[in-house]
Amino acid sequence: MTTLLDVDQLRTFVAIAETGSFTRAAEIVHKTQSAVSMQMKRLEERIARPLFARDGRQSKLTEDGERLLDYARRIVKLNVEAVSAFGDAELSGRVRLGVPDDYADRYLPEIMARFSRVYPGVELTVFCEPSSDLILRLDRNEIDIAIVTSCGAYRASEIFRQEKLLWVTSSRHATHLDTPLPLALGRPSCNWREAAIDGLDSMGRTHRLLFSSGNAGAISAAVLAGLAVSVLPTSGLRPGMRVLTPADGFPELPPCRIGLLRNPHEPSALADALAGHIVSSLDNLSAGAAAE
Repeated sequence: MTTLLDVDQLRTFVAIAETGSFTRAAEIVHKTQSAVSMQMKRLEERIARPLFARDGRQSKLTEDGERLLDYARRIVKLNVEAVSAFGDAELSGRVRLGVPDDYADRYLPEIMARFSRVYPGVELTVFCEPSSDLILRLDRNEIDIAIVTSCGAYRASEIFRQEKLLWVTSSRHATHLDTPLPLALGRPSCNWREAAIDGLDSMGRTHRLLFSSGNAGAISAAVLAGLAVSVLPTSGLRPGMRVLTPADGFPELPPCRIGLLRNPHEPSALADALAGHIVSSLDNLSAGAAAE
């Protein structure tokens, strides 16, 4: 008899793989840690292979676990799409989405268009703020779902996209040759800012923070004006910008991981439907790609 895989178990499995922790995965899937452990025990029994190998406090995937991960991501994504396709198009009300303006220009048009076509009776309210502010809004029950730059220091998120984090300068200026290097970066809580400064410090490159803002448009304006160098994800590149590489004397940066956080206070069908459309629109991990 053919063994059928449980989609809920696979969703939990993906969460563990993304966070490296049963505890943090339990937060994402809204289950107790013991329930998560039982799910994974049953999944391993279905596969008849060990999926996890302990590595200190981290839960690393075995070779068979890595093989299953790609299938699991695709199955979970297809399940979300199928449920959305046959969902209740008569849903109405209001759903509140938070998204950093780093991603708003690139991603919001497709998300809003797809969601509005399927749920024309739903009012979509959008808040464009830095990830750290959106997390506070979730905690205060002010939004239903948020697209955030994943940072473990905040909270485990459902990772669905990964992009390269790039050094950028104006294509019409040679600002990147200045000493000390002028920088335009996010607020002190921004993990891209931390990665950029750590990278420059590690190679002994002198720098000075010339502009600081939580607004992506302001950072981009400083770069395009030739006033400073910054770091942006691939989706944040604009005409008139030039990408700087190690050949230009700039260090490699860690990837930008983008995920979803849901309101822990009031789960809703509308928020679940919106989450499904976001993942379907933006996911670049289900095919096994590590980055764009």
